[in-house]
Amino acid sequence: MAAPKTDPATSRRARGRPRAWDDKSEQNTIKSLDRAMAVFEHLSTQSGVSLSALSEQLGESTATLYRILFTLETRGLVEFDQAQQLWHIGPGAFIVGARFLRRTSLVERARPILRSLMEETGETANLGVARADQVLFVSQVETHESIRAFFPPGTLSPLHASGIGKALLAFMDPAQCVRILAQTGRERFTEHTLCDAGLLKENLDLIRARGFSIDGEEKNLGMRCIAAPVFDHYGEAVAGVSVSGPTSRVSSDKVETLAKAVKIAAANLTAALGGETALLQAQPPT
Repeated sequence: MAAPKTDPATSRRARGRPRAWDDKSEQNTIKSLDRAMAVFEHLSTQSGVSLSALSEQLGESTATLYRILFTLETRGLVEFDQAQQLWHIGPGAFIVGARFLRRTSLVERARPILRSLMEETGETANLGVARADQVLFVSQVETHESIRAFFPPGTLSPLHASGIGKALLAFMDPAQCVRILAQTGRERFTEHTLCDAGLLKENLDLIRARGFSIDGEEKNLGMRCIAAPVFDHYGEAVAGVSVSGPTSRVSSDKVETLAKAVKIAAANLTAALGGETALLQAQPPT
């Protein structure tokens, strides 16, 4: 008798995860591993900590913590400084993180975040990166509204006259920012374009202080954009997330609400890329 046929998709799932995959109950949690990962994650936030201090911080016995740390040390995930008697995150953690970065795609990671941002705000969500003295738009999720902003992937926009561009300028190395602005000439597109070096600097200072930028009809009359930076694991701004739409909908009284949603989206993408920033903290979408 011939063997029953199996669904290839089902077969692939079986090899990748067990039948109880969707069971998130405690019975499927390895408590000792969960405890070890909690210690590992906490240690990664410290610049070096003694065993006794770690015990106080986590409420665990020193004996339990030592066994966990010793096990992680054998894998190179943590290391012990004999001279200072302090525990640190180890080089093995970087190796694992580097492997994660190799499979991380900015656009791929951003798509669900952009879609959630569009659905929450009702406006077009964009992702852009710096290319020389311009912003290159690499992804977009359009609003369902008939009047909308449209920046298809591949579109270029000046850094000084776009929401994402100013968000990137505000958080890049000051010397690099000055050099780029000196080279661009700061072309005027509308009466609202910030061409004066002093006014632009004031605007960039404000962006750094509040964590988001506004393109208030600086490139196109009747259009407003709100953007926030995305950071990599070095803490460098590598991309920007924004929402854009007509000023009739993206009105001045909605800026704070929209800016909060944009900052959360940027923080979530930063976290998805393994990035860190003290300015933005990842939060679940509202």
